Amino acid sequence: MTGPGLIEDYALLSDLRTAALVGKDGSLDWLCLPRFDAPACFARLLGGEGRWAIAPTEPVREVRRRYRENSLVLETEFRTDSGVLQLIDFMPPHEVNQHDEPCVVRIVEGVSGEVGFQLDWVLRFDYGDSVPWVRRVGETDPVLDEYVLGIAGPHTVVLRGEELPTRVDGERAHRHTGTISAGQRMSWVLQWSSDPDQLPAPMDPEQELLECEEFWRNWSAKIVYDGPYPKAVRRSLATLKALIYAPTGGIVAAPTTSLPEAVPGNRNWDYRYCWLRDATLVLLALDDLGCTSEAEAWRRWLVRSVAGDPADLQIMYGVGGERHLIEWEADWLRGYRDTGPVRVGNAAYRQRQLDVYGEVMDALHLARERGLVESEDSWAVQRGMLSHLERIWRQPDRGLWEVRGPDRHFTHSQVMVWVAFDRAVRGAEEDGLPGPVEHWRQLRDEVREEVLRRAWNPEIRAFTQFYGGTSLDASVLLLPAVGFLSGRDDRMRSTVDAIQRELQHGVLVDRYTTTDEPSELDGLSGREGSFLACSFWMVDALVYCGRRGEAERMFAELVEMANDVGLYSEEFDAESGCFTGNFPQAFSHLALVNSAAVLYGGRTREQKSRRNGTAADTSAAQSRWEKM
Repeated sequence: MTGPGLIEDYALLSDLRTAALVGKDGSLDWLCLPRFDAPACFARLLGGEGRWAIAPTEPVREVRRRYRENSLVLETEFRTDSGVLQLIDFMPPHEVNQHDEPCVVRIVEGVSGEVGFQLDWVLRFDYGDSVPWVRRVGETDPVLDEYVLGIAGPHTVVLRGEELPTRVDGERAHRHTGTISAGQRMSWVLQWSSDPDQLPAPMDPEQELLECEEFWRNWSAKIVYDGPYPKAVRRSLATLKALIYAPTGGIVAAPTTSLPEAVPGNRNWDYRYCWLRDATLVLLALDDLGCTSEAEAWRRWLVRSVAGDPADLQIMYGVGGERHLIEWEADWLRGYRDTGPVRVGNAAYRQRQLDVYGEVMDALHLARERGLVESEDSWAVQRGMLSHLERIWRQPDRGLWEVRGPDRHFTHSQVMVWVAFDRAVRGAEEDGLPGPVEHWRQLRDEVREEVLRRAWNPEIRAFTQFYGGTSLDASVLLLPAVGFLSGRDDRMRSTVDAIQRELQHGVLVDRYTTTDEPSELDGLSGREGSFLACSFWMVDALVYCGRRGEAERMFAELVEMANDVGLYSEEFDAESGCFTGNFPQAFSHLALVNSAAVLYGGRTREQKSRRNGTAADTSAAQSRWEKM
């Protein structure tokens, strides 16, 4: 094995605390233990040595993959001249038993004939930098137990199975070769341990498989969606569920770091953290389609993470609410297909991005509309945020795309400032929440007037990326979705036309223009792929503009761009026809689900709605808050 496969060749496994990526070649090339943002023990994806591969030893004529129903049980079928071998991969989900140690189960099944196969197990902790001490252990007390144990510093992994791999002479690797006949099954279980003196007990792989399927079957039964493309919508929701860190309810943007947005280029970022701007979309996607408990958990994570001095509000946090996400480079890794650097942490957490205030206010307002009762602490946090926003909203920022160039007055940021004050006004008017509503209304109107005056460029007849500029940005497609401007407004229609001319290629939409040379806007080089979420935003904008037929055709084509198991990366490179960026990307799947809601039913972001279909009892709410 010389290197990782294409990004679209991978499938996702998850136990709701961490995730693994398995390629079409049967190689598990990425796994962080014990949680999403922990150091990887298999990092072949980024040029490291660590991997766990299981595949036929003879030429493979065809590979077929699928998830069982709407679960995260992955089946990979290898067809050879000698027969068919099936590989079953999964991670037992730990939503309730959160103290159970994470593990990966791999089962080889003979479907037909007799197929030779090989298992390669190369364990490397700390993103490939730590070679563990690996030894075979046989115990007889209290029961017979044989396993391979890997230890390096604080890291401990146990591998059990019917046929354990043995050390390869001259290599720091372990291997097993054998054959599998029709009807025969063999299994291996990798378990992580926080204490090398307290190893996890053996488990029954077949029982774990049954329980894993039952978990996902029961969870999928909650989904309420009867529109077109149900398989794509359900797979997207299952992927979002898989990216939730169950102990806190936070959802990572992606389970990977440093998969490049441009090849060559240096647009490589760590996405294993929770972005506040995902909050609204997460609530819409999960709650509107039946996943209420996940929406409630996300809101709890959100309120807990942003609590404190509003001046300290960050755009992103760790899965447990951690604030310091120091960025550094793992310089011993070449990067995906030799495209470095490999970054761990994300320096953008220190950026000022004004849009997050609007995202948080919008998310918590929508939570109230969906029937989640507002708490005293939550509203106090929101009022504190508004007071701070009032002092800073006129300052430039780094914008939605976290540019590493100069601060500017980005149009999307200022629109989301409007959203923050607008949702505060609506909270007072619709929910009876206390606050200086007239003052908020005045600020809201002032921001709106400024955006319409300074962001609109009459010469190019479009809202531009930032005040006084001429460049376009796909983020302005969100203006109708957040309720800032009707999609039927001539200015909005003209902006959509301009973005289609300048940023759209087929059904793909770039977030903004990039070139091979270092950009003044973001200080980075490399022409990146088209941002898939922006393509779905165009679908929404077309609906709002009254161009539904065009939107439906575009949505249908975007659905077909998922990989063979229904997953999306961050971006798509039209020239190479390949995925780029971190994978799978929550933002892409969130955008797909919300476009399905806009097109085919379900409450959307700009709608005023209540779960029970009636207006809020503001008199009762006001009475309750007056007693505080």
